[in-house]
Amino acid sequence: MAAYEKYPSYKDSGIEFIGDVPSDWNVEPGRQCVRENRDKNTGMKENTVLSLSYGQVIVKDEDKLTGLVPESFETYQIVKQGDIIIRGMDLQNDVTSLRTGRAKDQGIISSAYINLRPLAGIDPIFLHYLLHSYDEKKVFYSLGSGLRQNLSYLDFKYLRLPVPAPEEQRAIASFLDKKCEKIGEAVRIKEAQIALLRERRQILIQEAVTRGLNPYTPMKDSGIDWIGQIPAHWDIRRNFVLFREMKVSGSVDLPVLSVSIHSGVSSEELSDEDNIRSIIKIADRTSYKEVLKGDIAYNMMRAWQGGIGAVSVHGMVSPAYVVARPTDNFLADFFELMYRSPLFIKQMDSGSKGITDFRKRLYWDDFRDLLTILPPISEQNEIVAHVEMQSAKIETAVTLKQDQITALKEYKTSLINAAVTGKIKVI
Repeated sequence: MAAYEKYPSYKDSGIEFIGDVPSDWNVEPGRQCVRENRDKNTGMKENTVLSLSYGQVIVKDEDKLTGLVPESFETYQIVKQGDIIIRGMDLQNDVTSLRTGRAKDQGIISSAYINLRPLAGIDPIFLHYLLHSYDEKKVFYSLGSGLRQNLSYLDFKYLRLPVPAPEEQRAIASFLDKKCEKIGEAVRIKEAQIALLRERRQILIQEAVTRGLNPYTPMKDSGIDWIGQIPAHWDIRRNFVLFREMKVSGSVDLPVLSVSIHSGVSSEELSDEDNIRSIIKIADRTSYKEVLKGDIAYNMMRAWQGGIGAVSVHGMVSPAYVVARPTDNFLADFFELMYRSPLFIKQMDSGSKGITDFRKRLYWDDFRDLLTILPPISEQNEIVAHVEMQSAKIETAVTLKQDQITALKEYKTSLINAAVTGKIKVI
């Protein structure tokens, strides 16, 4: 920010969270800047349905409008390009979401939203950035009324806003458009780099669990199209040879574990059902299943998404889980790496029963017939250690990129706030 000029002189805006503004700027109540638009879509004048999402007013996908009949849209309000849309509902229960956005398309939106239309002399893009700055500062949470603390137009009617001359508004808006586009592109590049790093990790794992770590080892045809070649000294077995199903009842003093499609089995990511049961402290958990360190546990309803993992602590899982215990000296962590790779997730998906994704189940009788690659235990340990080491390096790189994205987004927020409140001069 130090690289930008300052205005020649400043004055107190009278707005605590803004402080000083340039001396030639006005400070106006909202009613001098916007009016509330409540034009109804009577007669179905418009049929493009809009929605506010992550601070952007977007066109809603048609496939998400299932169940809404055309007549229901007559109660929606018409939105024009440049209108500012405010989601003013339920401030008390949601203090994180962005609540403002500028419409770039003409269409209709639910009457539950506040639709602000800029008056003459107010640039819509400048106003959008200004209200976005207020939004980021959580100014709106000090407004609102009612038990659920909802906003209305009255809150914006008297909300004080710093307003430069129209040509300066346009200059600030143009400056921020260009800067935000550059920042957005930088963020997109880093997000793409993160995706590539994670893809690299997944390829590394799949290669390790299907080909091993020695590129010079003799290979053989596995006889299975989707697996291809494997090291000549490795085996392929049906799961009923490698595991037996366990149905030992858990006890109330054991931690309830859950499986995440992202990070395996832990006590930190309880399912909704498990959270509810924990909160109300149901003593009778006889239907829960005990798990021991080294077991494989999977959620029957989420195995086809990768909801499977190795158990690392003594605990219990809900009846929606299958517990598979290795029959020999096998390494559960190796099996987790294998089963969470795309090839094996696809195998679990094809083995699941159900018409739709919401009804799919991978039962024990289906899991026991699946195929598993089995290297010697020494190589299982080597593969797990290798993947952990490489994953740690990749995760360090991912964290660095994520920190850079956070810094870019913080800079964008600071830049917008500084420009729309006159802390820096951009023209």
